[in-house]
Amino acid sequence: MTALKGKVAVVTGASRGIGKGIAIALGEKGATVFVTGRTTGPGERTIDTTARLVTEAGGKGIAVQCDHGDDAWIGRAFAQIGAWAGRIDYLINNVYKIPDPPAWGGGFWDHPIQVWDDQVGIGLRAHYVASWHAAGWLFKGEPGGAIVNVSSPGGLSYHFSCSYGAGKAGLDRLTADMAVELNPKGIAAVSLYPGSVSTEFIQDAAKVREMDLSKSQTPLFVGRTVAAMLAHSQGLMARSGSIQWVEDLAEEFDIYDENGQRPPGYPERRKQA
Repeated sequence: MTALKGKVAVVTGASRGIGKGIAIALGEKGATVFVTGRTTGPGERTIDTTARLVTEAGGKGIAVQCDHGDDAWIGRAFAQIGAWAGRIDYLINNVYKIPDPPAWGGGFWDHPIQVWDDQVGIGLRAHYVASWHAAGWLFKGEPGGAIVNVSSPGGLSYHFSCSYGAGKAGLDRLTADMAVELNPKGIAAVSLYPGSVSTEFIQDAAKVREMDLSKSQTPLFVGRTVAAMLAHSQGLMARSGSIQWVEDLAEEFDIYDENGQRPPGYPERRKQA
């Protein structure tokens, strides 16, 4: 359970959802985890709460407030993290802004143009900016470092809206090309494909839409697959540039969620093969 003890990770957008699950899972393996996001305070969906849960899980959680829509703020956050830790071993790019109202259904002409900046700006550009600022600190990290970009099957087929798909497909391309450029440094870059995940946003939507989440992955389940992949650092470079499905990682590393369950594979995957 201490396979990542001494490792330094940054998880962006970790106040809730998948980012929160990944941060806690890294804490379970003993990592020091810097969690970034806008929301602070004692509430359930804040970076301060996530940092506390990381520590309670067995790691060390440190909250760093950051608006990932602000390049300068991203730069300050990573300068702060680097000054504190002296290096970064793992960067998990997860931050994402869900449009309000969500861009579900209809055509692109039905959604405000701002939807593009929400889904591609925060969901793609912010990952590039964070990686740019993290790179120098990653080069100072221990062997076996990695950038994990949290993507989606929406990079392969239609999900939600065309702007969503463009952001996810772009993220997969960014990851593949980062892998080429990072290869001489011995740092891996991987796209992560969760399935249907019962994030807080989806749980809230399920109450209104009467959705069945019983077969959904939990954020912690997703996080545990990431932590297991990183803990097996000897195989990371072989994965670099690839898409890693959570369901495959769960089977490979024998991962279960906090309820003792392993959710079934992503139901639409066979249609994308």
